[in-house]
Amino acid sequence: MKIDHLLLVALLIISCSEVKNQFELPVYGQPKVVERSVDGQVTYDTISHTISDFTFVNQDSAVITNEHLDGNIYVADFFFTSCPTICPVMKTQLVRVYEKFREDPNVMLVSYTIDPEFDTVALLNDYASRLGASSEKWHFLTGDMDEIYELAESSYMVVADEDDQAPGGFIHSGAFILVDKERQVRGVYDGTEEVQVDILMKDIQWLLDQENEN
Repeated sequence: MKIDHLLLVALLIISCSEVKNQFELPVYGQPKVVERSVDGQVTYDTISHTISDFTFVNQDSAVITNEHLDGNIYVADFFFTSCPTICPVMKTQLVRVYEKFREDPNVMLVSYTIDPEFDTVALLNDYASRLGASSEKWHFLTGDMDEIYELAESSYMVVADEDDQAPGGFIHSGAFILVDKERQVRGVYDGTEEVQVDILMKDIQWLLDQENEN
């Protein structure tokens, strides 16, 4: 009986190890097939969906592009400072992520305002200060409204738009989007749900661990 019990425990340990080793975060988005010609030979490469190039300004009036995020894992979201509904909850949850990875230089946070006309640099700076967010770790970005909306929908695959019928005059996703060092979307989480944000933080750690193993 004792031997059977030990055997069962051993099998469970092996089984759990196999499940853990097989875990893999998906890559979100529609991949593109690109035709290439080398020495007259036509080949086809499949390229994963990635975040497009962008240029915006952060809460310190610094110009921020993709290059400032290259080599980093980051979490992105879309919000506006006068949002009367989900944004305060989202920021409370995002502060949890900020605090957990505050000392890790490989993790960044990026929040895009969808109301750039109202959310000036000065206002974003005040908003970030009230959250205790350092611009070295967490960028609050503003810029051309159409470019922000296009980036949200085509790159991050979330909704962002003006809507007179919506509270505050805007409609946007409450998602937190996890992006890896290759600009690939690796996870989408409900930023209003603590359990979802717990999963997000575990997935961030998984990506960090993968980098350390390679």
